[in-house]
Amino acid sequence: MTAKDTGVVDRNRSCLVVIDVQAYFLTKLPLHERGPLVERIGWLMNAARALDIPIVATAEDIATNGTLVPDLATRLPEGATIFDKMIFGLDRQDDIRAAVQATGRDTFVLTGMETDVCVAHSALGLAALGHHAVVIDDACASPPPNHDHGLRRLRDAGIAVTSTKGIYYEWVRDLATHRRVKALMNAPVPAGMTL
Repeated sequence: MTAKDTGVVDRNRSCLVVIDVQAYFLTKLPLHERGPLVERIGWLMNAARALDIPIVATAEDIATNGTLVPDLATRLPEGATIFDKMIFGLDRQDDIRAAVQATGRDTFVLTGMETDVCVAHSALGLAALGHHAVVIDDACASPPPNHDHGLRRLRDAGIAVTSTKGIYYEWVRDLATHRRVKALMNAPVPAGMTL
């Protein structure tokens, strides 16, 4: 199996990437989209931690735009770095590219902001490096209509796009793991989502 395969995503090959979920970008979204987006990303972070999936997090130009929102920063593993991203595509920044490579994973599940810029640039760049990039459509966002433009661009380029629920079930794969992860997470599913 190569990183380019588009079959069911293997959790043992996965890394969750949380891109630029900062108040600066969230305030560009319609008010009703902000909380649910953060909730879904946070829930995926909890699932990743329960499944021992590494997490890489970025925040764009922290000095100007602030860091990752607290609700997500507190879900990172203790001692995790929030990378100060100064290039739209995270694969183009040496320290982030090194962190991605250090995970030893070849499948990168991308969430965050903004779908048509930093998420798209990062997914395309990771794919160009030979990795399998998967974008979670309901766990990334851009102000309308740019989210849809970004998803279309990604699909046209052959990037896999799925949902929060979809990637969760690809990660857990069986009922025993699903029950174990639900117990470890001990948290309700995000509003509007069913398992």
